[in-house]
Amino acid sequence: MPIPLGPFRGRSIASLARDLRAGRTSSAELTRQAIDAVAALDPELNAFVTVDASGASAAARRADEELAAGTDRGPLHGVPVAVKDLVLVAGLPATMGSRHFAGHVAGSDAACVTGLRRAGAVIVGKTTTHEFAYGPTGDRSANGPSRNPWDVARMSGGSSGGSAAAVAAGLVPLAIGTDTGGSVRIPSALCGIAGFKPAYGAIPADGVFPLSRTYDHVGVLAGDAADCLLAYGRLARDGGPGEVSGPARVAWLDPAGLFDGDPRVARTVREAAGRAGAKEEVRLPDGAGEELRETYTIVQSCEAAAVHADRLERDPGLFDPEVLERLRVAAELPGWRYVRAMEARTRLAALTDALFARHDVVALPTVPIVAPPLDRREIEVDGRPIAVRPALLSLTSPWNVLGLPALTVPAGTVDGLPVGLQLLCRPGHEPLLFDTAALATG
Repeated sequence: MPIPLGPFRGRSIASLARDLRAGRTSSAELTRQAIDAVAALDPELNAFVTVDASGASAAARRADEELAAGTDRGPLHGVPVAVKDLVLVAGLPATMGSRHFAGHVAGSDAACVTGLRRAGAVIVGKTTTHEFAYGPTGDRSANGPSRNPWDVARMSGGSSGGSAAAVAAGLVPLAIGTDTGGSVRIPSALCGIAGFKPAYGAIPADGVFPLSRTYDHVGVLAGDAADCLLAYGRLARDGGPGEVSGPARVAWLDPAGLFDGDPRVARTVREAAGRAGAKEEVRLPDGAGEELRETYTIVQSCEAAAVHADRLERDPGLFDPEVLERLRVAAELPGWRYVRAMEARTRLAALTDALFARHDVVALPTVPIVAPPLDRREIEVDGRPIAVRPALLSLTSPWNVLGLPALTVPAGTVDGLPVGLQLLCRPGHEPLLFDTAALATG
């Protein structure tokens, strides 16, 4: 069953900004709406770990006072925002979804949070993450699973599941997430919203608890691509994307070359890509998909094991059992495999040229299945068993290896559940992603 929708579902950041400047609403009022919606809906959704009602209300009053005095910090000024619990916010708990950090309070802001404050955004609270961001399902966290607003018996996806659920349910219009192998895009697609993972390092990751430093990205989740672009422009190191002229040449990448999922998802997403002009197909060279997958898995596993080595030795019982088992398997990988995987990553960078030799944007599904039921690790499609975790990661993780900008937008539904269209481009060509998304969803 879906949950009722909160006050921000279908309300764009641009429209909120106009209402604020026209005096039709105030930041204090928007923030009150967000806090009330969380109180009413989140007991069932579990999108939030912490709500900072007093801090958010004080920030909203300051935002209103600044606007009244003529200080305008841009489109996020006075807008309520949520932040993934992996991202440090000074004075608020930072549990990383784990009992290892129960009671831990951040002493400083992450760089992206500093960017939010500089832009005048109002931080309402922290959102649920899969423990230490080590999982795409979003149902392994010390505070319980985040739930999909379309059907609370199903996964939100992970690891930024709380951020996606909060936006999809209309509790806030914008949220911050992290993406190591798809953790912004997977939950965005499963929850029917937009999510943007910029190029590697485009939004600084300082103050974000690491999973795999080689692949960790900070990203944004919002109701549509235009709102993602607004937020990205305020948080990017270089002020966001510049101008890229001309219509984008869009190609379709057959997802079966990476993972054989639900054909209904592929058909639905291809229709959306067709509206954006994707008629020709592009293919990865033979064996490239498997090599990308193996490289991703080895590098992420080894780096995650390094981050948690002391905790694995000292307090293994504090991990969720599934996360603990994954870390123990990761810790058994020999160092030579990591070295070879890093060498392969350098070699695989040439795939960027192959993907974009004749096209500006590549389109494919974000996830090859719809949101699985909570706690399920295998589902059936057309009589075939499909392992859930590899399926969720299959079409997103390769682009973290290559560090490509990647955007997911809603592409329709299958069995009444949302599916996402994923768009890729070279770094520096981000405006073409958003132009293409507008055609696909318009």
